[in-house]
Amino acid sequence: METKRRKFQGVLNILSFNRHFYIVGIGILAVIIISHQLFAWPDLLYRIIVAAFIYGLLIPLIVSAYVYDFSGYYHFKWLKDCEIDQSTVKQILNINAGFDETSFIIKENFPQADLKVFDFYDAKRHTEPAIVRARKVSIIYPDTQQMVSNSISLPDQSVDIIFLLSAVHEIRLNEEKVLFLKECHRLCKPDGKIIMVEHLRDFPNFLAFSVGFTHFFSKTVWKNAFKKAGFTTFNEVKFTSFMSIFISNP
Repeated sequence: METKRRKFQGVLNILSFNRHFYIVGIGILAVIIISHQLFAWPDLLYRIIVAAFIYGLLIPLIVSAYVYDFSGYYHFKWLKDCEIDQSTVKQILNINAGFDETSFIIKENFPQADLKVFDFYDAKRHTEPAIVRARKVSIIYPDTQQMVSNSISLPDQSVDIIFLLSAVHEIRLNEEKVLFLKECHRLCKPDGKIIMVEHLRDFPNFLAFSVGFTHFFSKTVWKNAFKKAGFTTFNEVKFTSFMSIFISNP
């Protein structure tokens, strides 16, 4: 399967999946501009409001282009920071929320390993419009299995690596996150590991996505969830100022 990405594929995905946000934002901006022509209100206030709207519409696209199109994220060179001995890796899981851009790339990086892919998307629980649209264009890895977030049909301690790549924030309830991670803990071999990549609810992502950063969770939330699930380590490696790689062991 060809895994080469098109130019600006990341930012085009953001535009496509979140088009409702941009349609509403551009509509409100148009109303503000028209109202300024019809009614007398301070020019300074008008400029501040227009600048804020333009910032909120453009900066997320610029940051997304940087992270997903220019940083090398999909080249997986960041794996070197995860201290993986590839010769010992036999079984890998890649778990997504119905939008899969990474399974074929993972297989290319671990050709000797068996890769199983699971999709935890639940239309009743995971109702974000963006993820519904993303699922319609996702490339499906062969034999991808549907799962519920707290049950994966594999034996205990059978997996070397579980990849959770920009997916688990779609599990909005903390209780569900903990149950999901407990299931991941059950599957990990004693020397296995979880590799999770996420944006965080932090200051850099606030600057990048404004109120949209609330779609993500803080490092503290993730750390507590992994601890409750039974993981003994929770190490962070920054990948750009806007994304974090978390590596945890049982």
